[in-house]
Amino acid sequence: MEKAINDVVLAVSDVLYRPWLVPLLLLAGGLYFTMRTRFIQLSMFKESIKVVSEKPKSENGISSFGALMVSTASRVGTGNIIGVATAIILGGAGSIFWMWLTALFGGATAFIESTLAQIYKKRNHEGNSYGGPAYYMRDALNARWLGVFFSIIVMFTYAVGYNMLAAYNLQSTFNTFSFYNENTPKVIGVILAIAFGAIVLGGAKRLSDVTKVLVPVMGVVYVGVALIVIILNIKNVPHMFGTIFKNAFDFKAIFGGFTGSCIMFGIKRGLYSNEAGMGSAPNAAATADVSHPVKQGLVQMLSVFIDTLLVCTATAMMCLCSGVPITKEAAGAAYVQQALTADFGAFGPLLITICMVLFAFSTLIGNLFYVDNCLTFLHGSVPGRGFMTCYR
Repeated sequence: MEKAINDVVLAVSDVLYRPWLVPLLLLAGGLYFTMRTRFIQLSMFKESIKVVSEKPKSENGISSFGALMVSTASRVGTGNIIGVATAIILGGAGSIFWMWLTALFGGATAFIESTLAQIYKKRNHEGNSYGGPAYYMRDALNARWLGVFFSIIVMFTYAVGYNMLAAYNLQSTFNTFSFYNENTPKVIGVILAIAFGAIVLGGAKRLSDVTKVLVPVMGVVYVGVALIVIILNIKNVPHMFGTIFKNAFDFKAIFGGFTGSCIMFGIKRGLYSNEAGMGSAPNAAATADVSHPVKQGLVQMLSVFIDTLLVCTATAMMCLCSGVPITKEAAGAAYVQQALTADFGAFGPLLITICMVLFAFSTLIGNLFYVDNCLTFLHGSVPGRGFMTCYR
């Protein structure tokens, strides 16, 4: 059974990661929206920061900032640490440039999908908003079947796939400690389930309240650590940027093995991390109680930049500035832990472990928010409290 499942996953992965597919769906789509909106991610960037502070129209409504934190909670996860490190190891430092480019175009995609979520959002009996891609597939395209298919895929992807990946990445960071053994993942899993359960049983409002505190704290801590590493290794910064751009435009190496090149690893990292165009963040965007749909589109555009241009870049600069050699033996979290060990000693791996715990936990919260919304679409309305409690 295990082999059969593995064969199916590999077969699907081979199709989805063909050289032309990801760039076509992500970069081409982002470029199209960028042109149609006349580079809104640049021209309206200042406005996107301004509208974050807008208060909700109703007392119990979710604010723009609350919806931003929920979507950022899902976007900013373990992949921002392990994924970026893996991209550098396997694709080279140039993958960071292509990750940046993906985020730039992805900002326009995030604006479009989240604005649509606001336009076609619904309200429950309490006056709270909900919606997402499934709703504008049904109402704008008159294709409910597509919304159903989308909702089912999102539920399996986020409730099962991404949650399992986040939990696995979280426990993998403990592998460097002496107490780690075969039972450690089980213990971590139980603790994670109990802590997560205490929050999710409180409903969407509690999820939003928790992320409004958790996401800014973990972001500030992580970026702060990165800045310290950069300052301590400031002499390496020019060489770091030189390596990134030189490797990014080494076309002989790129086209010699395109599927394993820095372009593909950078694009994959950008796609997985900022989720622009995946249809996930609009589920959070629809819940915001704002005065105009475009305002939430601008806010979600900002979330893409926070995720990729800030948090992912923090990981990349920590690793590349540290002077730790890039080797395939130090894959994933180990590379980041080695980078911090160079400057913080034995405290370095502990810092990364703390950040991984926070990032994984926030991902679980954001993912549940998305799955709740898709479940509501399939049900036809917001399910009863008893059903939701059992489901969670």
